[in-house]
Amino acid sequence: MTESRIRLLSETTVNRIAAGEVIERPAAAVKELVENALDAGAKRISVALAGGGIDRIEVVDDGSGMTAEELGLCVLRHATSKLTDDNLIRIATLGFRGEALPSIGAAARLEIVSRPRDADHASSIAVEGGVVGPVVPASGAPGTRIVVRDLFFATPARRKFLKIPRTEAEHAEIAVRRLAMSAPGCAFRLENEGRAVFDLPAQDRAARVAALLGAEAAGAMLPVREAREGPAGEMVLSGYLCAPAISRVTVNGQSLVVNGRPVADPVLRTAVRVAYRDVIAHGRHAVVALWLDMPPEELDVNVHPAKTELRFRDAAAVRSLVIGSLSRVLAGGGPRGDAQGDAEGDAEGDRGPGLMAHRPSLRLAWNAPRRGGIQALPLPGFAPGRAADRGGGVSREFGAGFGAGVGSGVPSGIPGVAEPVVRPSYGQGAAATALNLAAAPAARVLPAEDGTPDATSFPLGAAVAQVLDTYILAVAADGTLILVDQHAAHERLTHEAIRTRMLEGGAPSQPLLLPAVVDLPEADAARLLARAEDLARLGLEIETFGAGAVLVRALPAALGAPEPGPLVRDIADELAELDETMALEARLDAVIARLACHGSIRAGRRLARAEMDALLRQMEATPRAATCSHGRPTFLKLSKAEIEAMFGRR
Repeated sequence: MTESRIRLLSETTVNRIAAGEVIERPAAAVKELVENALDAGAKRISVALAGGGIDRIEVVDDGSGMTAEELGLCVLRHATSKLTDDNLIRIATLGFRGEALPSIGAAARLEIVSRPRDADHASSIAVEGGVVGPVVPASGAPGTRIVVRDLFFATPARRKFLKIPRTEAEHAEIAVRRLAMSAPGCAFRLENEGRAVFDLPAQDRAARVAALLGAEAAGAMLPVREAREGPAGEMVLSGYLCAPAISRVTVNGQSLVVNGRPVADPVLRTAVRVAYRDVIAHGRHAVVALWLDMPPEELDVNVHPAKTELRFRDAAAVRSLVIGSLSRVLAGGGPRGDAQGDAEGDAEGDRGPGLMAHRPSLRLAWNAPRRGGIQALPLPGFAPGRAADRGGGVSREFGAGFGAGVGSGVPSGIPGVAEPVVRPSYGQGAAATALNLAAAPAARVLPAEDGTPDATSFPLGAAVAQVLDTYILAVAADGTLILVDQHAAHERLTHEAIRTRMLEGGAPSQPLLLPAVVDLPEADAARLLARAEDLARLGLEIETFGAGAVLVRALPAALGAPEPGPLVRDIADELAELDETMALEARLDAVIARLACHGSIRAGRRLARAEMDALLRQMEATPRAATCSHGRPTFLKLSKAEIEAMFGRR
């Protein structure tokens, strides 16, 4: 007989495997411990971190505490005080699986000291790598104190995949902030390496939202409260949302709470995005703090050990309530909970919030009022041939002969970089309004303005119209139609201009007449200041200005004059999303992309024809101009054959 290849794992190994599902990093351990404190009725919770939570986590609360008998049970797997039956239908607590403390004890050195309010003394228990010690008497205040040391010392394979302590501390801070937002009636204090990150008293929702989202968001908060009757009871959405002018580059500014539980639910996130999509720029995310209260039996929280995902019994009703409520507040119509409002929410789930829809009609650029010539735009240029030299340019998109006609250039605002000759002065006269039928054999385009060459021979052709104040319509000599996204295209031009100068030794900066002070969460300010030297290479000069603030002294010259506050906040968000293990060049390129976004022509900006033509010429001489800094296409082409096929001529 052959020896069986299947064997039963030891209980210690099983516990360590299970621990990896619940505790994947220090932030997860912090989240589980704080949730236990909230379930125990705590009115004040203190969290202290050392080494990003890898070396030490301490959570102290003033909750109900545990007796000696309960203390011995709480470290056993699937032992919980939160479920009164086995139905898993009406779960009204944050925790219920009975896995958090055993998982932490299996992966770290865990010590718990707890005392009920009516007890004479506290009790203590220790667990080390899954080995449970005895319960012994101890001294301690009413409530519970939990200390976690050497996280993942018993599972070194997991520990080596952790990030640097600063990154792990930032993730833990995000977890505590979300829980603090979900429970404003509880005081929260967070310390990192002995320094207070925040210390919040018990307060109402509005004060807690203002404290955690910052002064900028607090000044733009709009209240929302609507209810909808369901088959099992009332569903209520309440909270605050920021006006569209306040947005973030990531979803970290969104706090979503369902029945007191902070979640990252895709149904709710999608509903918020749909409600804002007609009033906020593409790629930006709304800033909201929303509480959804509904009957517990209407949702399933037993989806994942982390308990951040939910399943709604009627997801369409939830989506409808969120989209309809937020859309009405953004439209200025105020809250409404009638049947008509619900019906609007249902429809908006498919087509977006109609109340805020903006549908500009086709506008021909030559009939529009002039907004100034090309010199009013910070259009970075490139010398002929530089795109081909570096590789990755759009020249390959158009084949041989690309860039013809850009053979001479004039100095731009950036030393060593040339611009195309198409550079009319500010306030040049209005363009002609008549069509030139003989301009090209296969194209009907406007004649060139006085003093500018005919542009139909260029690969991207000549601009003939601006559509929806966002897209440039151009026609090439062979009749090809070209549609250009002006923001995406200019974003790539700005990106390459800053990147080129950085590689040449540093992008030029433009000092501010009055340095700007930007208030930020302390973690964001520290993250920016840690990269101050790299940011200076990009032309952004900052320095510390006390706790939670940075002083902006100069901005990249290629950006024109953007507002320093939104720019700096977006870069902080971008840095928070970047992996610390990424190469420095990759991290800098991501920051350049964010800078370029702020310094580019916006959708909705009306351009003169000369400005559109100059944008097309610079695209032809710019590397990687087929896509913007975020990977979206900058232009679309329809050839003569494709147009004929669309109309059934072939």
